[in-house]
Amino acid sequence: MENIKTVAIFGTFDGIHEGHRDFIRQAREYGEQLVAIVARDTTVEKLKNKLPLHDEKERIKMLLEIPEIDLVLLGDVEEGTYKALMEVNPSIVYLGYDQQALSDNIKKAMEEGIIPKVELILGKPHKPESMHSSILNKTNEPRD
Repeated sequence: MENIKTVAIFGTFDGIHEGHRDFIRQAREYGEQLVAIVARDTTVEKLKNKLPLHDEKERIKMLLEIPEIDLVLLGDVEEGTYKALMEVNPSIVYLGYDQQALSDNIKKAMEEGIIPKVELILGKPHKPESMHSSILNKTNEPRD
């Protein structure tokens, strides 16, 4: 089982919608094992200026119910350390079409030797005009 090609994905996954399912299906095509790394509530609040609709435990539980996903890990406490990614040691990091900033950060971390080199693939959008979490979760307003 040593040569299993592992693919890692990152996300908030706040309510699994068809866009997420398509992203997960796309990612799974690149390997035999798919690992989802879920953003912590504190990270989501920092990056999006609001808490997710579902807490991290609920989001992990939702992902574990998806057959294409083999393992779900909680993301790093300290942003940019990529400890969860190094624990997974994937062959590929598959990112959503809207995760360009994360792609840039991972590239920089690889260039600086913080993490080992890994193949980065940016996925294709699935109906981005209607299937993006920011559109589907409009009821979750920023908190003070």
